[in-house]
Amino acid sequence: MLTTQNQLNVNFIGQEAVAGEGMPFSAYAPATSEALAEGFTNVTPEQANAAVDKAAAAFSPYAHLHPHKRADFLDAIASEIDALGDELIERAVLESGLPTARITGERGRTMGQIRLFANLLREGSWVDARINPALPDRQPLPRPDLRQMLMPLGPVVVFGASNFPLAFSVAGGDTVSALAAGCPVVFKAHPAHPGTSSLVAMAITTAAQKTGMPDGVFSLLHADNEVAQALVAHPAIKAVGFTGSRRGGLALLRVAQNRPEPIPVYAEMSAVNPLVVLPGAIADETGPASATTVAAGLAGSITLGVGQFCTNPGLVFLLTSPKTEQFLGTLAEKIRASAPATMLTDGIRQAFEQGINHLALMPGVQRRAESDTDAQASQNQGRPTLLTTTASQFLSNADLGEEVFGPSSLVVVCDTEAELRDCLNQLEGQLTATIYATTAELKQSSINWIDLLQAKAGRVLFGGFPTGVEVCEAMTHGGPFPATTDGGRTTSVGTGAILRFVRPISYQSFPNELLPLALQNANPLGIRRMVDGKPE
Repeated sequence: MLTTQNQLNVNFIGQEAVAGEGMPFSAYAPATSEALAEGFTNVTPEQANAAVDKAAAAFSPYAHLHPHKRADFLDAIASEIDALGDELIERAVLESGLPTARITGERGRTMGQIRLFANLLREGSWVDARINPALPDRQPLPRPDLRQMLMPLGPVVVFGASNFPLAFSVAGGDTVSALAAGCPVVFKAHPAHPGTSSLVAMAITTAAQKTGMPDGVFSLLHADNEVAQALVAHPAIKAVGFTGSRRGGLALLRVAQNRPEPIPVYAEMSAVNPLVVLPGAIADETGPASATTVAAGLAGSITLGVGQFCTNPGLVFLLTSPKTEQFLGTLAEKIRASAPATMLTDGIRQAFEQGINHLALMPGVQRRAESDTDAQASQNQGRPTLLTTTASQFLSNADLGEEVFGPSSLVVVCDTEAELRDCLNQLEGQLTATIYATTAELKQSSINWIDLLQAKAGRVLFGGFPTGVEVCEAMTHGGPFPATTDGGRTTSVGTGAILRFVRPISYQSFPNELLPLALQNANPLGIRRMVDGKPE
């Protein structure tokens, strides 16, 4: 492990730790609004270009490594992150304002998803190998030997997220899925946690050195917006991974589309994650299907992590029933009892307050409840807030469907199923959509609620709450625009994330020894393959 003492202010251009030659900046502790002692320096355009050049040179040797060697590299990254110990936890807590338990859990998730991709590489069938052997005697024309598999795109630029300084950052899902695919990564660090980013970059660089990876397989850059956009425009870059605001994601998408060679931008952006409550789901007096139970759980989901999850349920649709007021009363009570807490940055806290005030001033919107404790601006605290409106107001004002990033939710009370259907149809694309209902309600309704919701979101929940994303093979973390820029065809969480950074290549009439290992006759990798449309 490289020494971390007095070395937080570094960029990594490949395996070389260098000082930035651009503008200096400071990290802040959001809980105190104080600048931290260490200074940081952005790279210049020339330094950024040097990182991309190294990535381009590393692409071919890295892509052609035996997949088990790439898996060893990933496992080594997880081990080196673990070896950082308390230093990483303490720094991430300081820079994010998130509690120690949350950061500790996030570190575990980060190492877990790295090892998940290492296991995927060793199993190997993700390359989707397809073989159609030659048919020289076929009439009227012979068929040549054709073999297809997924191959890496090339160097990738990844942007760190503000709300997950570990799991969606330097060694997060975008980086690890790209590295697993065989793509070198140039990582643009988030300015809200530069020290945390440098520590994790040291771990990745150390892992690359210990496992003999080509120089340039990974770089970390502290960079301003101009340099960041120049990275996306660089002709050697073949894809972009991003988690953040709609404005930021669309800015990168425009750059990528205006290149002489447009490239895909996999940007996960805004979502309000609607939660629908039908009467049967809250009809009981007690138990899991009571208005009190569901409302209490919802309040916890709204305020979890100060609402700074991309799956925060920011919009609730409630169909009028005898339990409507009990549901709203409990929800308001729990919101009032929820304490303000430090948000990730001063900018995020200010945007949250502006968003709440903007909604509250709209016609027909009521500020139903706020935390009984005042938020402290000096600690960048967000105050949990509940707003309500009617279906008619929601349908007449598209702004009510916009995301407010923080511990709040807007409840839309609908008098009829038709109103509820129209409200849902008006929604933009989402990461998640949740429905609380009985099976009988869904079967008896003339409206197919599940079809309606799955047209809007990448993950549909029956009961439960969307906050929290399980990292596994079956997870989809994506959705139709503007949840993502790619129309919801991919995921940024789970093993399917690797498919963003590969493309299919067919090999026709190749000598066996020149084929990739996954396509050779003897199947030396021992992976599952399809031969003439049937499992081998």
